Amino acid sequence: MGSTTFDLWGGLATVVTTADGSEHDVALATVRAWVDEVDLAASHYRDDSELTAVNAAHGRPTRIGPVLAEALRIALDAARRTDGLVDPTVGAVTLSQAAALPRVTRAGSWRDVALHDDDEGTTVTMPDGVQLDLGATAKAWAADQAAERAAVAADTGVLVSLGGDIAMRGTAPEGGWVVLVTDDHRETADTAGSAAQTVNVSGGGLATSSTTVRRRTAIDGGTVSHVVDPINWRPVTPVWRTVTVAADDCVSANTATTAAIVLGDRAPQWLESLGLPSRLVGVEGDILRIGAWPLPETEGANA
Repeated sequence: MGSTTFDLWGGLATVVTTADGSEHDVALATVRAWVDEVDLAASHYRDDSELTAVNAAHGRPTRIGPVLAEALRIALDAARRTDGLVDPTVGAVTLSQAAALPRVTRAGSWRDVALHDDDEGTTVTMPDGVQLDLGATAKAWAADQAAERAAVAADTGVLVSLGGDIAMRGTAPEGGWVVLVTDDHRETADTAGSAAQTVNVSGGGLATSSTTVRRRTAIDGGTVSHVVDPINWRPVTPVWRTVTVAADDCVSANTATTAAIVLGDRAPQWLESLGLPSRLVGVEGDILRIGAWPLPETEGANA
């Protein structure tokens, strides 16, 4: 097996393959090239990204390339599937402002974002004042696509983790891919807390959303969760420290974890209705497992 970790988007990316040598090198190069494409198209932080240009258009129709178009379709589909719990249009007000303002007036929601395809490509239109942030789904979609492309290019089993959003394609190693589930994807088995768990996963996607790792400073000097409730546009009041979900692909897993953080104490019933193996860690460290999620003593069973 081969494994390489590198810095990416403020976190870590890891590419693991069932083959080593040249096959691993091909898989790694494929992943690196793909995430560079996604970054230039869909980054919320780059001044030269296509997404930045869309957000600066003030409601004017904007032509976009195929990578951003697909990333935006994925984000809007996640909004539809969660009835707006995962909304890519929560970027107009910073979290510190949202935590302090008594009322936030929105210029629109995901329902107001329109994509139009013609022979020349795709155009996006949205109301002036709406700002897109695809962070909730774009990283997971990038992981899915990276694993798929790398598995085909290198003809090997591949696991790709982009900031903890994990996608697996091709034939898994015997016993499955070994994944450490913890608050912070940068932790190791030696540094993870007592609530961490190691699971073996045969394929698909695995995602974890946390309210403890990515905190933002509020105007009053305190810190707030980076996850925004799209109903009241406030940082969520954490019920869960982390939510981890296994699904057929990383986008589905990430969509479910983000929605569960927003839902709070309603999350377990909602996740049960989806039939997705899930693991929720409360703010006090209590652990709730849903569906086929394995107990620690049964590690080795597929999550």
